[in-house]
Amino acid sequence: MRNAQIKRKTLETDIALSLELDGSGKSNIATGCGFLDHMLTLFAKHGRFNLDICCKGDVQVDDHHTVEDIGICLGEAFAEALGTKKGITRYGDILLPMDEALVLAAVDISGRGMLCYDMKIPTEKVGAFDTQLNEEFWIGFARKADMTVHIRQLAGNNSHHIIEASFKALGRALSKAVLIDQTYAEEIPSTKGVL
Repeated sequence: MRNAQIKRKTLETDIALSLELDGSGKSNIATGCGFLDHMLTLFAKHGRFNLDICCKGDVQVDDHHTVEDIGICLGEAFAEALGTKKGITRYGDILLPMDEALVLAAVDISGRGMLCYDMKIPTEKVGAFDTQLNEEFWIGFARKADMTVHIRQLAGNNSHHIIEASFKALGRALSKAVLIDQTYAEEIPSTKGVL
């Protein structure tokens, strides 16, 4: 079973996260940030990952530390759950519509953490959520997951829809990339022999 349990405690956040890659999309998310809860629930459902997250953060300051640290923990969980990466498909991509929004997401489980992010979110807030935190979340995730992650907005004028499309798209792209290809189940998908 490919799973991970991550705990992270700082002066700003206290996070417990569990991830099962080969799940059914079940989640139990309580971050203290309602919009992020919604996005992570969608991410788990569309990726078919089982995901539990409990976070107590300094949201009286703002949501920045909570969002960034959960991205870090989720990235660490993917890296741990993938183990040697033997047999994985490695690459995944999707062009995902969400009403008027259209977002491309592509991932390479390369061992090289990098985010390439091109999104123009038109408002500063969705409810109480600071929309620039979308990028902060994915930066933390990509670095700690050791993945190359591309997120590109091709259309959209509703901030909620644009951000939602990014979480759904990354869930779908990652579900393809982590999939075990039985033809190559005993191989590392790299000429280097490691990822």
